[in-house]
This record gives sequence, structure tokens and C-alpha cells, in this order.
Amino acid sequence: MSTAATAKKVLKGGEWLVKESSPFETFTAEDFTEEQLMVRDMCNQFLDAEIYPNLDRIDNLEPGLMKSLVTKGGEQGLLAVSFPEEYGGLGKDFVTSTIVNEYLGAGHSFSVAIAAHTGIGTLPILYFGTPEQKQKYIPKLINGEWTGAYGLTEPNSGSDALGAKTTAKLCADGKYYILNGQKCWITNGGFADVYTVFAKVDGDKFTGFIVERGTEGFTQGPEEHKMGIKGSSTVQLYFQDCKVPAENLLGEIGKGHKIAFNILNIGRLKLAAAAIGGSKRSVTGSVEYAKTREQFKQPISNFGAIKYKLAQMAVRVFVAESALYRTAQWIGDKEHELLSSGKPFNESLLGAAEEYAIECAMLKVDGSEALDYVVDEGVQIHGGNGFSAEYNISRAYRDSRINRIYEGTNEINRLLTLDMTLKRAMGGRLDLMGPAMAVQKELMSIPDFGADDEAPFAKEKKLVANLKKAILMTAGAAVQKLMMKIESEQEVLMNLADMAIQTFNAESILLRVMKMADQRGDAACSQYMDMMRVCLYDAADYVNKYGKDAINAFAEGDEQRMILMGLKRFTKAEPFNSKEARRRIADKMIAEGRYCY
Repeated sequence: MSTAATAKKVLKGGEWLVKESSPFETFTAEDFTEEQLMVRDMCNQFLDAEIYPNLDRIDNLEPGLMKSLVTKGGEQGLLAVSFPEEYGGLGKDFVTSTIVNEYLGAGHSFSVAIAAHTGIGTLPILYFGTPEQKQKYIPKLINGEWTGAYGLTEPNSGSDALGAKTTAKLCADGKYYILNGQKCWITNGGFADVYTVFAKVDGDKFTGFIVERGTEGFTQGPEEHKMGIKGSSTVQLYFQDCKVPAENLLGEIGKGHKIAFNILNIGRLKLAAAAIGGSKRSVTGSVEYAKTREQFKQPISNFGAIKYKLAQMAVRVFVAESALYRTAQWIGDKEHELLSSGKPFNESLLGAAEEYAIECAMLKVDGSEALDYVVDEGVQIHGGNGFSAEYNISRAYRDSRINRIYEGTNEINRLLTLDMTLKRAMGGRLDLMGPAMAVQKELMSIPDFGADDEAPFAKEKKLVANLKKAILMTAGAAVQKLMMKIESEQEVLMNLADMAIQTFNAESILLRVMKMADQRGDAACSQYMDMMRVCLYDAADYVNKYGKDAINAFAEGDEQRMILMGLKRFTKAEPFNSKEARRRIADKMIAEGRYCY
């Protein structure tokens, strides 16, 4: 482990909202070990050597190409990083596996194929398989000999995964389960060797199965023609009296939801990581173009409107990365804690990911939307050329859009963020009531104008603390007012989720920059401080807007006026020249010709 779990007290999932975090106990990308930096460089080299020269061939679905590239990744150890040594894996920690997902995430369709293979294509067997199933499948999946896929979605069950219609029935002699139904949008479906497929035993018990290519009664449809990630194999799967050996039952009958939903927690974080990797490459491409494209006898990178876009890209990426590795280390520390207590490997990582399921949902939303912002503005910077297939930014634009849909739509993940938080509070797992009552009491008192505002980062820390109070105040009032009806008020829940995402991001970048300033000194961190202050300045306005929208939806009269006054008080930020800060952020990238943060 890069940070010993026993050396510090790790916050539980959701506790960041009600407890203060220390910058010195916060893991950041600056804390990567030499080995982790080597893994990062290995991923970049693989993309440069094997993927980028072949992007057009990949997008044209050249037969056998994607499978051969996944196999090459296996030969170089890229598939085995986080898997146990007993199955031929490298046994590295969770942060290291996150690094692989981030830096291979810039590989367009390849990144989708390899993420599906190492994630939902392999992890269900690793975590829920019998010892015999693990020994049979895992070594071949992580060395690239076999490729994995995952069959959950059906034509009429997307977000409502448990509404699946595919059925499984044990035959009379007990040797086979007979599967009937279909699956759609199956990544790697056209060439995978092993599929995790979900069906309802006897029509009602949602259950997982391992289905091998070539199984009697199992066929696939043609490749889908997609808006983006064109090189990713996407097909429908058909099961017509498909005979799956009884020993290929995965997990327990009727417990398939445990497989499906636990795997998604990890998948959401790793999707965020891949989106950040893609974002960094796209920012670099936009910087390079802005420096070479001349209009009015000068590079367009000289213009303030372009500098704004470049700087905002950098801020979005740096903030998302700060939140990502903060959470990845929490998961790694929790996994280590559970392993040390005697929990088996599979229960330890699944338990750690479930502990931080709230944060994983937030990361998925923010990471995918940061990438969408980066590629959209990247096309704008490229102008008409951005609309041309000859420039890679057009591919990045098309490829990015899917990220807001799979691994749970961003709407579902926003709703889950609040749903999980409120359920943990009601179940006594997360103490929100005490802090929320304290905020209500504070609203009735004279504001604390702070005597120590000149201490380093004091104003920024106070603002983040106040943003948390804004969430507690608004969410507390919403729950009191709406009671059990709150579940049907999706607009309010999504407003609250957006307040939480903005605040978690603001705290994450603040902690990261405080740690950097302590280690390097303020002068060496000037642009990072600019990014942190731009983020906090904007976050205050966003939290105010989302809070107003929520409050106006459920409160009226004096109650409404009082809560809105509290919101205004908690989202007040110091005046700040964000224009000049963004120019400084952009100028550093323009000087270096790349994303350099």
C-alpha cells in the first residue's frame, strides 16, 4: 500500500460531508511511487506504439484487430495489474489499477474494450466464482488468451436491470440450465470467449451464469453502428434453449443483484479514471492546435476567449483527478483494513467499494461530464477542422458521449448519491442529524466573521465548510418538508447531488493544493492555487444556484425566505479576479505545449 491504512483514520463513505479532512492524509497524484509512475509510462507507451497508429483500423472494426490488441496488452502485463498473484496477476494495489484505467482511458475504442474486459468481463468471476471457476478462467483472462464480456442490459431493461426477461431453468437431469432471452449493447460481444450473463431462474430469481462462446443455443447479432466508440465491438446476444452447464452457475441463485451492483461501484470509479485520461490527451491536442492555428496574424492561443476555454478544461480535469485519487486511496485503505481483519480477497475489495459507493457515483458523473466539456470545447477551438474526421478531436467528441449513459446513467447516479446518503443516515451508518441540527442552530445566531482569516488557506477552508453547511441545511429542510415523498422529487434530489459533487470537488482540490504548497512552497504552486481558487469561486455560485432551485421547489413564505438567506450566507465567496487566474493557467500550458498539471 502506498499509504498505510493503520497510520491514519480513514473517513467512512459520505463522512467527508460532516468531518474535516487533513491534506496530509489525502492521497494525490503527486504521491505516486516510482513503480506507479513506471506503470503510467508503460500505459502511455502502449497507446503511442500500438493504439494511436491504428485508430482508423480499429474504428473500421478490422476483423481480429481489437482482440489481438487486448492480447498484446495481456502480454505486457496491463491486464494483470490488480489481480492476485495466485492466478498469475501482479497483485498491485487499488491506486495502481486506477492509474492503468486512467492512462489507458485515452485509447478511444480500445480503452472501452480493455476496461470492459478487466472490469465487468473478469471481476464477477474473480469475486463470486467458485475456486474451480477462478482457476479455469482467471489466468487465461488476465494473460489475454481469453477475452471477457458482460451481459446485463436487455431491450426493455436498461436502468431497471432487475426487470430482465431472460430466463433460466434447470433441466430434468440437473446437468444444465436452459437459458432463453436476449441481451443488447454487449461490449466485446463480437469476439469475447467468456460472458457473465444474468437470467431469472424459474422466472423470478435473478442469477448470474458463466457462458462460453460456442455453447449450444448461444448466438450473437451483427455489430451495432454507433455514434462513437466505433471500434468497440457491440452486439446483441441470443439464447435459445442455450445449455449452460450447472457448474457454470455464478454465485447464489437469486443473488445476481449482488454481482451486478457491486461490480458497478468499482466500474463507476474506473470509468471516471478513463474519462480523465481521455481528457488530458484532448486538452493537449487543443493546446497544440491553438498554438499553430493563426487568425488575424497571430496564434489563436493569444486570445482571451481561447485561453478561457483552455484554462477551464485544465481546471475541470485537475479537480476531477483530485477527487479520483482521494477516493481511490480510501478504497485501497479500506480494502487493506478488511484484509488485515481476516476477510477474504473478494469480500475485502467489494466491501471497500461498497463503503465508498456514494463517492464512486459522484466521480462517474463528474468525470464523464468533465470529458464532455473538454472535447466539446476542443472541437470549438479547432473550429471547422474540429468537425473534420481528419482531426482526432472529432473522434474524441463522438467517443465521449457514451460515458454519461453506461455504468448507470448520470441521472441514475445523481439519484443514487442522495438515496444512498439518506439511507445511511436513517440506518445510523452516517450521522447527518447532529451536524444538520447544528447548522439550523447556527442560522439563528450572529454570523461568525472569523478572527483568523489571515491564516494560510483559512478563507478557502471556511468556504468549503460553509458549502457543506449549505447542503446539510437544504437537504435537512427538504427531508423534513417532503418526508417519504422525497423519493419522487427527482429534480430536488438531483439539485442536492450537484451541490454534493461541487463541494466534494472543491474540498478535494483544496486539500491537494494545501499539501502541495506545504511540500513545495507557495511560489512553486501559483498556478495550482489559481486552479483551486477558480474552482472554489465557481463552486460557490453553482451550490447557490442548485440550492435555490431545490429550496424554491419545496418551501414557501417565511420558511423559504429564511432558508434562502441561509443559503446566501453559506455560499458567499470573496471577490476574485478569475479572468487573470485563468489566463495564468492557460499561459503555462501554452508555454509547454500540453496539459501540464
